[in-house]
Amino acid sequence: MDMKKIVSTLLVFIMLNISLYAQQNTSYEIYALKYAQLEHATPISQWVLDGPEKDSVDIVFAFWLIKDNRGKNILVDAGCLNDLQNAIDFGLYKFTRPDSVLLQTGLKAADITDIIISHPHWDHIDGINLFPNAHIWIQKEDYNYFVGQAWQKDGNHGGLARRDVLQLADLNVAGKVTLINGDDKEIFPGIKVFTGSRHTYNSQYVLVQTGTDKVVIASDNIWVYYNLEKMLPPPPYGTFDAKGYVDGMQRMKAMASKIEYIIPAHDARVFTKFFKITEAVIRIK
Repeated sequence: MDMKKIVSTLLVFIMLNISLYAQQNTSYEIYALKYAQLEHATPISQWVLDGPEKDSVDIVFAFWLIKDNRGKNILVDAGCLNDLQNAIDFGLYKFTRPDSVLLQTGLKAADITDIIISHPHWDHIDGINLFPNAHIWIQKEDYNYFVGQAWQKDGNHGGLARRDVLQLADLNVAGKVTLINGDDKEIFPGIKVFTGSRHTYNSQYVLVQTGTDKVVIASDNIWVYYNLEKMLPPPPYGTFDAKGYVDGMQRMKAMASKIEYIIPAHDARVFTKFFKITEAVIRIK
C-alpha cells in the first residue's frame, strides 16, 4: 500500500472514531415546558377517533427543551404568542409567553441554538421569532406544503396561520432554516427525526438518546395518552392518514426504552409523570 492510501485510511479511521466519541460523550437532558392550557377539560372524543364523549382529558400546550453538555440548547417546537387570532379563538388559559417559561430552566431566549419544528400548526411554530439565535429544522415536504399548496383551492390550511408562513419564509431567505428530506434522519449526535404519522402533510417526531435511555418526543403525532393506550388515531381533522398515525405510534413503541418515554403533545398527565422543576417545567427522566 502506498503512502497516500495509508494516510487516507488513517484519516477515515480517525474521523469514524471522532464521530463515535462525540456520540458516546454527548449527554442530553430533556424538559417539557407548559405555556398554556384549556380552562376546562374536553371530551376525549375531540382528540381520539371513536373515543368516549363521557370521559374527558385536561389539555395543555407545551414545547420541549433538549440540553446537551456541549453548548447546544435545542427546542422541539416553539409555542405561540397569545395575540395570534388562532390562539384567541382557541381560548388559551393561564398563558405565559414561551420565552418566559424558558427562563424557569435557567436559559434565556438568546441561548437557544436550534428549533426542531414537529409541524407548522400555530401553537407549535408561532413563537419561533422569540428565539433570535435559533436555526430552524423542519421537514422539506411539510415546509413546501405550509408555504405553498395549503393555501391553494385544493389545500388544507386548517391550523395554519398566515403570520407564521411569512415568519418562516423570512427565516428561510435569511439562511436560518434547514429542510430535512425524509424519514430516519440524524440531525445531531443521538437525535433523530422520523416521519409517517402525517398529522400535517409530513409531520415529524424526535427520538433522543439520553445515555442508556431513548425518549420519543411525539408532539402532535400523539395528541393525548388515550390515542397511545388504545392505538386510535385522532378524528379526520387531526391527520392526513389515520393508518399512518397508528403505524407511527406502533413504531414509537419499538423505539422508546419504555412506553413512559413516549411523550404526547397535549395531555396534562405528562406534567404529573416526571420530575417537577416548577409548575410549568418537568424533566423527563
